[in-house]
Amino acid sequence: MSLKLPAAYAWLAREPAPRMLLEGIKTFGTLEGPGAEDNPVIMGWAAEVGVPAIEDAFTADAVPWCGLWMAVVAKRAGKPVNANALWARSWLRWGDKAPADPQLGDVLIFRRGKTSGHVGLYVGEDADAFHVLGGNQGDAVSIVRIDRDRLLGARRIYTIAAPANVRRVMLKPAGGLSGNEA
Repeated sequence: MSLKLPAAYAWLAREPAPRMLLEGIKTFGTLEGPGAEDNPVIMGWAAEVGVPAIEDAFTADAVPWCGLWMAVVAKRAGKPVNANALWARSWLRWGDKAPADPQLGDVLIFRRGKTSGHVGLYVGEDADAFHVLGGNQGDAVSIVRIDRDRLLGARRIYTIAAPANVRRVMLKPAGGLSGNEA
C-alpha cells in the first residue's frame, strides 16, 4: 500500500535516486494491522529479507519493525541485508560512516531511551530536526521529524559512487518532533 506523500514532501516523488530512498517511498503509508491483527505485508517482509534470525524474532507487527523496514528497503535496492536488522542500533555497523553532515538517502540511527533505537532514511533537515522516512513511525511507514540530539550516527552505502542528487536538504519544520517511534 502506498499513499500519496504529504505536500511538504511531494518533491521526493521526483527524485531520481538514491535507490534505497526510492524503494522506501514505494512503501509510504503501509500501516500496522489494527489491534491484535497483523498486516500481512509487514509480516511478509521478514520472509522477504531471508534472514532466519529475523524471521524467528519477528512474530507480530507489534514487534518494533523500523529495522525490518530498513532491511526490506536495502534488499529491494540491491544492497546487502543487515543480519541483525531488527535491532535499530545494529545499523551503526552497516555500510560506511557518512561524512560530516547526513545527506539525502543516508541511513540515520537514533537513540530511543537508554538502550533502544530507531532507524530511518534522511529526507531533509531543519534547524532542530532531521526529517526521516521510516517504518514503525506512528505504526506506519511515514515521515517524521526527529530531534538532532538523538542522532547516534549516519551510514551510507554505494557500490561505485554516490548519485548526483545526494545532498543536504534544508526544509521548513513540518509538524512536531517525534518522541517515540515504537
